[in-house]
Amino acid sequence: MVSSPSFILEVRDLKKSFPGVQAVDGVSFGIAAGRCFGLLGPNGAGKTTTIEMIEGITKPSSGELLFKGRPIGRDFKTSAGIQFQATSLQEYLTVRETVVMFASLYTKRADLEELYRLCDLTEFLDREALKVSGGQRQRMLLAVALVNDPEIVFLDEPTTGLDPQARRQFWELIRKLKSQGKTIVLTTHYMEEAYALCDEIAIMDHGKIIARGVPDSLLRQYFDTVTLVLPTGGPALTAEIVATAKEVLDRPDGLEVRTSEVNRTLQALIASGRDLSKIQVRSSTLEDLFLHLTGKELRES
Repeated sequence: MVSSPSFILEVRDLKKSFPGVQAVDGVSFGIAAGRCFGLLGPNGAGKTTTIEMIEGITKPSSGELLFKGRPIGRDFKTSAGIQFQATSLQEYLTVRETVVMFASLYTKRADLEELYRLCDLTEFLDREALKVSGGQRQRMLLAVALVNDPEIVFLDEPTTGLDPQARRQFWELIRKLKSQGKTIVLTTHYMEEAYALCDEIAIMDHGKIIARGVPDSLLRQYFDTVTLVLPTGGPALTAEIVATAKEVLDRPDGLEVRTSEVNRTLQALIASGRDLSKIQVRSSTLEDLFLHLTGKELRES
């Protein structure tokens, strides 16, 4: 198989075995330069092991990993930046001192003053790194991942634990990185985040990729329905309502009626005398796709 010049990173038939467990079982994909690629999966799906093999933390049992068409080596290590989900930091250092310390590990370095502005660190550069807020800490750790001006950046659940405002601020930083031409590899358990940021996603389960593509294209491929969400506590659905639906799901937050004939379903609901004042109508989401493919909710690890 000849390497595609459009791919900055290629994963070919990657496998990883542990005693009694096939954690990753023949995973293959390519990531185009300047794109944001999302790797999603429930706990135990193999996505973390896959990412760790690419990053060089875990050795593959078999398979190929190519960076710019060549086996991953020293050039990849100097061209990649990683923001881990959890990072231990030196006590008593300021945010500025922390970034400078990590920058000193590389011969190629980004312009740190520009980096501080990019990651919105200027207002708290002289504060102790271990005493900043959650959102500030994640922006600092992103700066740490960018100190060597990498071409490809790995972000491992970077917005976990952040409030909605801080999460959206971080999304803007990721968009800025993309506008600079950097390639992003993102793992996240927030479906809204994956939809908002990723040009392409791959969903893993049981060590394999079970779906891959542009988010909107995947949704069109798997769903041709609209979901009507009915509040809990109402009367049982009549046979006429069920006959108009493709699927009815009992969720904790309400009864979901998936239908490709919205008008007909609504007419059947009205005819049944059901109160529709609190009904919600929505298109299918990546959360729906994830549940459809894996039967599991994508939860924080």
